[in-house]
Amino acid sequence: MRSRDRVWHEGERAAWQLYRDRGYRLVARNWRCRVGELDLVVERGGTLVFCEVKARASAVAGPFDAVTPAKQRKVRTVAEAFLVATRARPQACRFDVASVVLDRAGATRVHLFEDAF
Repeated sequence: MRSRDRVWHEGERAAWQLYRDRGYRLVARNWRCRVGELDLVVERGGTLVFCEVKARASAVAGPFDAVTPAKQRKVRTVAEAFLVATRARPQACRFDVASVVLDRAGATRVHLFEDAF
């Protein structure tokens, strides 16, 4: 597996593990449509959470910074497509960003920004 792919995969795994440990249920992972992709969709207590995962192999710049206003609009558009396609009717929706940094030993550090945008 290429280094970049490994970082992406490990980052997503670490973010999902954090949600799972906090009592969330996995609804979708890497959900795709013609508009784009959602990294993680999780649910707890009637709130559907769309999580954009950004992972980096170093902390030179925070992965969170990669979620620009344009990316936020894209995630919202894909989330709307998800709600239409799945006919989901959650009580509430939230957009999170999981900022994941992997160190050289392969350990991950996840900072979860809830209600990020």
